Amino acid sequence: MKISATNQLKGKITNIQEGAVNGSITIDIGGGNSIVSIITMDSIKRLDLKVGGEACAIIKASNVIIGVE
Repeated sequence: MKISATNQLKGKITNIQEGAVNGSITIDIGGGNSIVSIITMDSIKRLDLKVGGEACAIIKASNVIIGVE
């Protein structure tokens, strides 16, 4: 699969929290860093995501907002 997004973070799924409609997927991307994504339960099942499996977090954003107190 080829996609236009250049921010692709490959890693291992370390946690899946299932909810009624959405679930959170935690991916260990190395160096002590993890990324969490909220996706639909339908997508979790369709992609057959499992703890210990490999996945790629693909980030496509036209804006990044920074805030401070």
